[in-house]
Amino acid sequence: MSKEVEQFSVRPNRLSRYDKRLILKVVAEVEAGLPRKEATRIYQLGKTSLDSWLKKYGSPNYQQHLKRKSYSNLQKRTIVAAIEQGRMNLSEAQRAYNVKDQKTIRGWLEKYKSEKIELCTVTQPSMGKIKKTATNVSNEALQKALKEAERKLKALNTLIDVAEEQLKIDIRKKSGARQS
Repeated sequence: MSKEVEQFSVRPNRLSRYDKRLILKVVAEVEAGLPRKEATRIYQLGKTSLDSWLKKYGSPNYQQHLKRKSYSNLQKRTIVAAIEQGRMNLSEAQRAYNVKDQKTIRGWLEKYKSEKIELCTVTQPSMGKIKKTATNVSNEALQKALKEAERKLKALNTLIDVAEEQLKIDIRKKSGARQS
């Protein structure tokens, strides 16, 4: 530590506050590229102290960098739909929608995949004399109906997301919520 910095950092005891000049100097150095770990070592600081200083005294540009971006359900569904329909792959979606990492998108894919409700299950009847052509036709009809039901479900979920976002209310109730 330089003598100037030592002069700022001298504290009568551990409960005393740091000199504001030292705080501003450390924040400026971290913003200029000094790694946080190195700053905590050089100035003998705690990690949480440095984090709170950066939040409180950091430049607006740096503070914007610290913020965690959140996505609405509508945005998540849009990204998932683009991937499921084959319009984009994971890395293209990550770049296009400015998502930090692909793991986040994979989580959304899993979440919305599990949301698809199994509307009907196809079971084979035990009767042995049903013609195969009739079975094939009924299976095709069931598959078509299932796909249509999934499209409707996706449309309804998107509609609910848009309504929640625009009206700023939670339409979906949490499970186990008390009803009055």
